[in-house]
Parts: sequence; structure tokens; C-alpha cells
Amino acid sequence: MKYETLMRQNLFSACRLVCVLVMGAMLTTRPHVPDVASSQTSLQVVVDSAD
Repeated sequence: MKYETLMRQNLFSACRLVCVLVMGAMLTTRPHVPDVASSQTSLQVVVDSAD
């Protein structure tokens, strides 16, 4: 095989591996909810200030 063909196949394999790893990381990562957004006291302060 030619050198260019080998380099192209290796580049394709490397790009495919990176894409699979990034997709796997995106699908298995859980979103982080900040403590302020998940606490009940912040909701109560917003409701009290609206009245």
C-alpha cells in the first residue's frame, strides 16, 4: 500500500475513535445542578419577594 493510503486510514481511525469517545462521554455524563437551584429556600425567597 502507498504511504498516503496508510496515513488516511490511520487518520480516519483516530477521528472515529475520538468521535466515539466524545459521544460516549456526552451520553453518560449527568448534568450538574447547582446547590442554589436545587434548594427550597431560594424558591421561597423568590416567591416571597414577588408578593
